Amino acid sequence: MRKLLAILQIFVLMAAMALPTAFAAEAPIMLAGLEAASSSSSTEAQHDWDTNLFFQTMQEKTGIAFSFTEYVSREAWTEAKTEMLAGEVAMPDMFFKAELTPQETLAFYEAGKLIDLRPYLAAYAPHVWALLEANPEWLEAVSLPDGAIAALPSINELTPNNTMWINKTWLDRLKMGVPTTAEELTEVLRQFRDRDMNQNGSRNDEIPLSFVSMWDLRFLAHAFGINADDYYLTEQNGKISEVLTTEENRAFLTWLHELYTEGLLDSQGFMAMRLVEAATSSSSSSSSETAKYGVFFGATPQDVVGVNLASEYIALDPLVYNGQQVYRDFTGDLYRGTFAISSTCAEPEKLLQWVDYLYTDEGFLAAQVGKEGEDYDWNDDGTWAYARTAEEVVAMQGTNTIWTTSMPSYASAEIQMKMDDDATHALAAELARVRQWEKRAMPLLYLTQEQMNRVTELQSGISTYAETRMAWFVAGDVELNDETWADFCTQVKALGIDEMVSIWQSTYDNAWHLDK
Repeated sequence: MRKLLAILQIFVLMAAMALPTAFAAEAPIMLAGLEAASSSSSTEAQHDWDTNLFFQTMQEKTGIAFSFTEYVSREAWTEAKTEMLAGEVAMPDMFFKAELTPQETLAFYEAGKLIDLRPYLAAYAPHVWALLEANPEWLEAVSLPDGAIAALPSINELTPNNTMWINKTWLDRLKMGVPTTAEELTEVLRQFRDRDMNQNGSRNDEIPLSFVSMWDLRFLAHAFGINADDYYLTEQNGKISEVLTTEENRAFLTWLHELYTEGLLDSQGFMAMRLVEAATSSSSSSSSETAKYGVFFGATPQDVVGVNLASEYIALDPLVYNGQQVYRDFTGDLYRGTFAISSTCAEPEKLLQWVDYLYTDEGFLAAQVGKEGEDYDWNDDGTWAYARTAEEVVAMQGTNTIWTTSMPSYASAEIQMKMDDDATHALAAELARVRQWEKRAMPLLYLTQEQMNRVTELQSGISTYAETRMAWFVAGDVELNDETWADFCTQVKALGIDEMVSIWQSTYDNAWHLDK
């Protein structure tokens, strides 16, 4: 239980600083945001803001009190934002856990309903500003085309990715090293196929490489020099291009077909039942189970094989292509649109000082873990540990803490690895090691709502066709030859991939860049 809890922890790096002198108590500030239900079947928020001890502690520190408008339904919150933008509903002073989309952020700012935070950050949110200055890609990602910063992000240096995990126990039994190229991985998978790797007396139950749909398999495209997003786009030196019709993609699909033909890929990977199995496998794991996967994709091994078998797996470094290693960073470090201040707010400086605290170790731990000395303690070796039992931690998560992924905050790799728990430390170390090669295929940009609508329309047709046809190529349902490849490229072009590139290129060209 404690290990499961520990794996979920995400924390901060910046040196903690005390808040400014508490402000005199004043009238409550209007705060609005989304605190989604804890599950799809629940109508109760994960945290009740009116009674949550985090806000009470923050009020004691700062003198700032809030009047909350807390939405539990994402649909209701989206509708409320639409009404605010239209002037049908009054704006709050502050958006918290706002989940403002890039389109909403841009629209609210252009309508004069959100202020530009940039002029205030150096003086009133020094931790936030230091992070943005030290990481130019973050600064560009939160800057609107005119350079304004209308909303602050949640930052996590170890955001889970769709990482490749390989069974190190099996490699050790084979006395084989970790594969570093597509060729070496192919040979390892052959050995996984031909041996009784889990030593249960059968050579027929091992799955050399498991996957769920073509989406998973595209994370292997880095072995052929491809790093593309879900729109099949990539950016290099300011130029955006599509990867679907490239010779690299053809070579990649040819290799996947060879793996599939040799029985090295999961034969059920393209079938709906594998989706059900993937969703339930970790919850059904028991100590008597033996591993059956050689390689798979997932945020953590626990998510796929369960806690009991997770220790057999390590993160697989990106495979080398032309002397280089790169891996698609699916989520990136930033979750944008978590915090914003309305133009109706009389004293934005105070709210920025308030939120800046959440970008420090002390502030984030307060939001994620609770009070030092009561809920957690620092050890002499610089690590920290819960001061409560696992059961107590679960019980207090809704009452003492407030953290969710949509909250303005900063979680560094360093502070995550300072948690005094072996399982958490081992997992964080693996994620940190492969993180050095992860790169976003495309920068975070701000499309208008009109542009986003067109992109969504184009993507629907392109993705449906491309994912299906590529799966057919891999499984051999359609032979991949010069004629079928030319037809594939023609159809992708006809569905509007060039228009997709053009939309994103113009948005990139109009974006705010440091070198502008």
